[in-house]
Amino acid sequence: MNLKGKVAVVTGGARDIGREVCIKLAKEGANVVVNFFDSEADSQATLATIEEVGGTAIAVYGDVTNQHDIDNLVDKTKEAFGEKVDILVNVAGGLFARKTISELDEDFYKLVMDVNFKGTVFVTQAFKPLMSKGASIVNFASQAGRDGGGPGSALYASSKGAVMTLTRNWAKEFGPEGIRINAVCPGMIATKFHDDFTKDDVRERVASSTPLRREGSAKEVADLVAYLASDESSFVTGNNIDINGGLAFS
Repeated sequence: MNLKGKVAVVTGGARDIGREVCIKLAKEGANVVVNFFDSEADSQATLATIEEVGGTAIAVYGDVTNQHDIDNLVDKTKEAFGEKVDILVNVAGGLFARKTISELDEDFYKLVMDVNFKGTVFVTQAFKPLMSKGASIVNFASQAGRDGGGPGSALYASSKGAVMTLTRNWAKEFGPEGIRINAVCPGMIATKFHDDFTKDDVRERVASSTPLRREGSAKEVADLVAYLASDESSFVTGNNIDINGGLAFS
């Protein structure tokens, strides 16, 4: 995969899967914009790693639910790398908490849906004018978007299901312009997400139920993203691609 000279923007790019995506794209030659929100120290660590592997990147603060921040992310990208963006990866998202229906309130609903869905919509809207034939967008959905997720994750799963549907629709809209869009649907990946929100016994049970008998790694997800971002996948669009070790099939 030769991404030399291409410009890639990765929201939520400072840590975990986002970090590995940024590093992988940089290793393949892309100039990378690492967007972060509450993880500035992590973003600097990501930049340092990219520099170590000979890549080029900048870090830009931005709340993907805030239009001013999105516009600033676009401006900083253009200032650093010009008027063309070849790759957009919408990683930013979160579960935030597990809540049953009796525990839900409007503020929590807005938080989950805004970060996971609204952010993907309006970041893509902002960057699409800079994209042209051959460009690729990779959204982040989840296995939860297919199977409904675990207890207390109804809003998270629903938001990721919305991302999957959005991806299918925009593949039809963007296709005539030569712009591809796909989504990845990670299952049990060893990240801080599951450190925070999934009990150890549940993780062990899921890993043992997976045909490959283990959790996935952030690097493995990044490898898939790099493929979807590259010309190697030039006839792949509109897909929600599972990466879960065979635990669930689409």
